[in-house]
Amino acid sequence: MNQSDQLFEALPEDARALPGEGRKGALGRTGILPSQALRQLIAAGEIAGAPAIEDGQIQPASLDLRLGKVAYRVRASFLPGTKATVRDKLAGLTFHEIDLTKGAVLEAGCVYLVPLIEHLNLRSTIAAFANPKSSTGRLDVFTRLIADYQESFDSVAEGYKGPLFTEICPRTFSIKVRYGSRLNQIRFRRRVSQQIDAEAPGRVGDRRLRAIHSDVGLVEGEAAIRDGLNLRISLAPIEAGGLIGYRARRYAGVIDVDNVGGYDVEQYWEAVRLGGDKRLVLDPHEFYILASKESVSVPPEYVAEMAPFDPMIGEYRVHYAGFFDPGFGYAEGKAPGAKAVLEVRSLDIPFIVEDGQIVGRLIYDKLTEVPETLYGQGIGSHYQAQGLKLSKHFRQE
Repeated sequence: MNQSDQLFEALPEDARALPGEGRKGALGRTGILPSQALRQLIAAGEIAGAPAIEDGQIQPASLDLRLGKVAYRVRASFLPGTKATVRDKLAGLTFHEIDLTKGAVLEAGCVYLVPLIEHLNLRSTIAAFANPKSSTGRLDVFTRLIADYQESFDSVAEGYKGPLFTEICPRTFSIKVRYGSRLNQIRFRRRVSQQIDAEAPGRVGDRRLRAIHSDVGLVEGEAAIRDGLNLRISLAPIEAGGLIGYRARRYAGVIDVDNVGGYDVEQYWEAVRLGGDKRLVLDPHEFYILASKESVSVPPEYVAEMAPFDPMIGEYRVHYAGFFDPGFGYAEGKAPGAKAVLEVRSLDIPFIVEDGQIVGRLIYDKLTEVPETLYGQGIGSHYQAQGLKLSKHFRQE
C-alpha cells in the first residue's frame, strides 16, 4: 500500500457536519463554495493532503492543487470509466516514471500523468470541477483533472472519496516542474437534496445576468448575453506599433513553472501586428495570446468560467484556463477594469477572425457566500486590472 492510499484510508468514512451546514451560511446554500467554506472542508478532512494544505493554496473560490513526487510518461490520454481506478488503467500505459522531487522537464508533445498531493472525502451534496490555472493556460500547457471511476475530465461526482491525478501535456514549450508545483485548481459546488437532477446548481441564467449587468455592469456599455456573457476579440492596436497580441515561438527553450518574472518575452513570443484591416488569420496548430475587446467584471457574489470551445462560432479553442474569481475586474462604483486574456488555437484549418467578432462566452455561477477575500485584494493576484498580458513568468510592463 503506497503513502497516498494509507493517508486516504485514515480519513473518516462519513464526514461530520460542519459549522454552517444547518443554517444559511457558506455551507448551507446552493452554489460554488467560497474560501471560508473550503477551510471548513479542510478542517473536517473532506479535502486533505500530506504535507498539509497551505494557506496560500486557498483562493477566493478555488483551491490550487499540488503535484506529487512522481510523473508517469504515458502513451496517450485516457479516462478510467465507471468500473476502474486511474491506477488500474495506468499499469498498461506507462512508458517510464520520472522523479519530481528534484525537478524534471516535461517535454512538449508528450503526455504525463501525475498523482496529486490532495485527495477528497466529500459528502453526498458536494461535487468538484477543475481547470488549469491562468498561468498554466497562458503557457499553452494542457492540463486536466482525472479521478477514479469518472467518465469525464475535470469533474468529480458528489460524494467522491479517493485520490486525484492531473494529466499534463505541454503543447508549445517544454516545462520544468517539481514536487509541489501548482498547475491546476479545483472548485466545489454544493446542491441540496431536491436538486439531485440539476446539472449545475447555482448557475446564473441569462435573465439574471441581464439584471446583474443593469445593477453593477459586467462590461462597459451594452452586454451581449446569450447562454452567458458573450465576449468579442480585440484586434485594434494597443500602441503605435500596431501590437495586438503574441504568437508562441516553437523550440524556444524550457520554462520553469515556478520561476516568476524570469524570462524575456522576445525569446518565447513573436509580436503579432496588424495593418488597417483589423483581421487575423489563425494558423493551424499555432498558439496565440490575444485580448477581449470588453473589460469584464465578476462581482463579489459570483464566479465565472470561460467556455473553452463552441463549434457554432468557429473551429478554434479560445481558452484553457477557465476560472474568473470573485472580484476579478471589479471595483464598486467604477467601470469594469480587466480584459479577458484569450488563449487561442485554431484546430485543423486556417481561420480568420476580425476585430469585434464574438469568440467566447463567460458562464456565471452564484457563490454560497461572499468570500473572505476577493481577487486582487492583498493575495498576490497577478492579473487584476490586466490588459493584454502574458503569464507571470515573463518580464512584461
